[in-house]
Amino acid sequence: MQDNSTLPFERPLFELRARIEDMLSNSEQTEGLENQVRVMRQQADSMEKELYENLSPWNTVQIARHQSRPTTRDYIEHSLDRFEELHGDRAFRDDMAIVTGLASIEDERFMLIGQHRGRNVEERHQSHAGCSHPEGYRKALLKMKLAERFNIPIVCLIDTKGAYPGIGAEERGQGIALAENIRDMSLLNVPVICCIIGEGGSGGALALGIGNKILMLQHAYYSVITPEGCASILWRDGELKAEAAEVLKLTSKDLKERGFIDDIVPEPLGGAHRNSASAAKFLRESILAAIKEVKQIPQEELAQHRYDKYRKFGEFLSNQTLPDFDEEEKSAEEALEAESGAAQE
Repeated sequence: MQDNSTLPFERPLFELRARIEDMLSNSEQTEGLENQVRVMRQQADSMEKELYENLSPWNTVQIARHQSRPTTRDYIEHSLDRFEELHGDRAFRDDMAIVTGLASIEDERFMLIGQHRGRNVEERHQSHAGCSHPEGYRKALLKMKLAERFNIPIVCLIDTKGAYPGIGAEERGQGIALAENIRDMSLLNVPVICCIIGEGGSGGALALGIGNKILMLQHAYYSVITPEGCASILWRDGELKAEAAEVLKLTSKDLKERGFIDDIVPEPLGGAHRNSASAAKFLRESILAAIKEVKQIPQEELAQHRYDKYRKFGEFLSNQTLPDFDEEEKSAEEALEAESGAAQE
């Protein structure tokens, strides 16, 4: 499937390609312009390559949110060989924002748990655009424990801005559900592979993100908060979202360099929405390789492997001298006293 809708930063490229198509569609004008068309095509190809090799963090967020970006159900259809969906949390209802089921790729069987933001208006309404309620997280944890009982790996596909923040969700224990997922995922004695396929936002993403192997699609993002939310809190101006995206270090490249993810899953040029078949193929190969790799870890060491992995986060600060906050506070007080004295004089 191809998608030709453009994002704001892509417009110069698509305008150039449109001019080329216009020239080719008019046979009278095309005569004698073969060289010019060839040069323009070379320019467009060069512009496209440079554009996507040098995306800003905010551009990456825009691609991750593209309305035609493949969702969990798209990958279920095109990346898996078999899938038998399992429903419900046995307590309240079946949350459509999380899809669970038994799956297989070649000879590898696993439990798939994926956040689904919807492929059309109706699905997005039913799933609240991938923002799960507590029953969704309880549904996910129930299926994880089922996988543990049958000793099969777990694969989680993450794609959410965050957990649903409504009153009903809070009344039914949203915070507890997130905390219990994080706690119990860390203790599972089967391999767990997590992959951020679109947006990876806040605790809503982390509640499916405690794994032995963390993958991330090339143009996905993973962050403690959305850029708009960060800008609103830090600078009280949501329009500074591009600056916030830069500060948050939320791209796959940034996170790989800092050790928060293990591998980057490549995407077709322009993003997964430009060629979903290729994107599905890349994800299939990455999941299969990750399962085979993690299965090499002895079962009794899986939980410890996860623990050690997450304990290392932030290790880059361990050899630095932390500031003496008492001295900083004293210096600040002295500076204020000096300013006050100067003002009185």
